[in-house]
Amino acid sequence: MFTGLIADLGRIAAIEASGDGVRLTVASALAAELGEGDSVAVNGVCLTATALGEGFFGADVMNETLRRSSLADARVGTAVNLELPLRASDRMGGHVVQGHVDGTGRVAAIASDGFARRVAVGADPSLLRYVVQKGSIAVDGVSLTVAELGSGSFTVSLIPETLERTNLGAAEVGTVVNLEVDVLAKYVERLMGAAL
Repeated sequence: MFTGLIADLGRIAAIEASGDGVRLTVASALAAELGEGDSVAVNGVCLTATALGEGFFGADVMNETLRRSSLADARVGTAVNLELPLRASDRMGGHVVQGHVDGTGRVAAIASDGFARRVAVGADPSLLRYVVQKGSIAVDGVSLTVAELGSGSFTVSLIPETLERTNLGAAEVGTVVNLEVDVLAKYVERLMGAAL
């Protein structure tokens, strides 16, 4: 489990693609804290470290993950948000993030708002039904609060810290981002559907 508080901004150092999936090599100081088999969230996608070296880790990305996430479009040099799993003794500073990306969205608009930046993200209605104003959503693994809902989008407001420490600071209109909706909303829907 993760919290959506990004620990490092890594860079994709190498990509090996085949019909079976993709093997990513990610450069990051966080590699020193990983062991083989450990989980790590890469742009909100929970991956398993399969290789380790000084200043880098490797991870395999299966085809299902490539179909559901923006990692299919990753290129060497791409900046990626990284987070290690929550320890039992850690503070819960963001919200419950599983690293199970529900789908992707696309940045639709960006506007300055004082020292903050408002970013509107277009998303499929199948995801937007779980999004509520002032609720939580993970965008590229970053725990954010929904500031506003539109007919085909939601808007988040990014503080300078988020703009500086995550790849969302470089997002432009058209940028594809990974989305994970609040898992509690999905459980409520499932339970209510079964009750009805």
